[in-house]
Amino acid sequence: MSLAELVDSANGFIWSIPLVGLCLVAGVYFTVRTGLVQVLGIPDMIRQLTKGEKSQDGTSSFQSLMMSLANRVGMGNIGGVATAIAFGGPGAVFWMWAVAFFGAATSFIESTLGQIYKEKDPDTGEYRGGPAYYFEKAYAHKARTLSLVYAIVFAVVTVFAMSFFLPGVQANGMSSAIESAWGVPTWATAIGVVIALAFIVIGGVKRIAAFAAFVVPPMAILYILFALVVFFVNIDQIGHVFGEIFSGAFGGHAVYGAIIGQAVKWGVQRGIYSNEAGQGTGPHHAAAAEVSHPAKQGFVQAFAVYIDTLFVCTATAFIIISTDMYTVFKGETFGDETLYVGGVGTDTEPGPGFVQAGFDTLAPGWGSSFVALALVFFAFTTMVAYYYMAEVNLAYLTRKIRNGVVRRGMIRALQALILASVAYGAMTTAGSAWGLGDIGVGTMAWLNILGILLLQVPALKALKDYRAQKKQGIDPQFDPRELGIEGAQFWEQRADGLVTQGAPGDPAESSADPRR
Repeated sequence: MSLAELVDSANGFIWSIPLVGLCLVAGVYFTVRTGLVQVLGIPDMIRQLTKGEKSQDGTSSFQSLMMSLANRVGMGNIGGVATAIAFGGPGAVFWMWAVAFFGAATSFIESTLGQIYKEKDPDTGEYRGGPAYYFEKAYAHKARTLSLVYAIVFAVVTVFAMSFFLPGVQANGMSSAIESAWGVPTWATAIGVVIALAFIVIGGVKRIAAFAAFVVPPMAILYILFALVVFFVNIDQIGHVFGEIFSGAFGGHAVYGAIIGQAVKWGVQRGIYSNEAGQGTGPHHAAAAEVSHPAKQGFVQAFAVYIDTLFVCTATAFIIISTDMYTVFKGETFGDETLYVGGVGTDTEPGPGFVQAGFDTLAPGWGSSFVALALVFFAFTTMVAYYYMAEVNLAYLTRKIRNGVVRRGMIRALQALILASVAYGAMTTAGSAWGLGDIGVGTMAWLNILGILLLQVPALKALKDYRAQKKQGIDPQFDPRELGIEGAQFWEQRADGLVTQGAPGDPAESSADPRR
């Protein structure tokens, strides 16, 4: 068996129906356990985005949201949606919406956990957190060795996936799009991307957050606005679009009724892959935020799922369906027997080509350039987010090394690795890298979903505490000891006034945790 076949086989196993089902079931379960937090919490989501705290140590809630969206909003929002429609029919879009709705509750749980168990970096004073941190800390008092091993496995998988495999394929997609649209050689793109990326990542989390807050909103808004222009030019198709989506979702469509199973599978799978709820990526960004209560950032990150799927992915779907630029295949492979052939024909492979053709109906000849520009921004911001998650997990693995020079040296080595990966990926074919990256992300999802199902109680306690304080008319503050939550040393010290803003490696923080 060749490497490519082995990778495809492993990827198919990891991203199989059990993982898809687990993510969906977890979302439904957390929706019930949180009392419909993704609906009742919308006012809190908006309030935190507009009035969130910030400090020398942490990002604002808005900046943290943008960092998260930099990772969530990527090539999957264009190519992934087109693929879901091609193999699941328009009905797949409904199931993308469904998994986003339920996934928002999952995102709340994992992101709140990320906040509860965050730490201050001993070198920079910045907040660090994510699945590795809460896996180690939440039940360290009951199963210390198992918790530590589980956390280390997650951190190692994340470092490899986010620094070695995925950045290169994003760079490859970017350089290919630029070369195809404007004829720029791949080596020139590689040099430009490496220089820009180096400037951002070497500046640390503050520069990453500032970049995300500056780039992500206009990037997403511009894409949605252009999508709306295309849609409203075809406003007479609005009934048709919704009719295709809803009838296809429940097997009532005359053409797509036979593939209702594929509609569910592809919609849920692509939705999960795009919005990343449950994958363990969001908690890294959530932990960086300055908030007075962990639940506040849980609300913000739940909103990120809505933005990714209900706004950006829906925009892509409306472009494709309203312009009739898609093909639906009976099977699940390009070239299979077709159920429906729209204006794009059968020669265009499912992916960005559907979207390009849709935009071309509005401005002939400009579709390729606009989609290429969107892919450039989406891919670059995703690479920045990949680096941040790799850095957080490397910091986790090295945080108990006493020599600060060694710790900082390993961070620099990571920066060199990701820059080399980007340069190499931009100038070569992606090969099996996408598959290896998907294996890494899928493994993260398995570890994180199973983990948060076991660790959910602290997040649920935090939500109950937040609601109780809001009911009293006060700005919620968090003291884990009052709720019986162990392992949240940062919040204990904050409640005692022992955490000093802007001071890396606070003595109080270091001495309070005997495992350091």
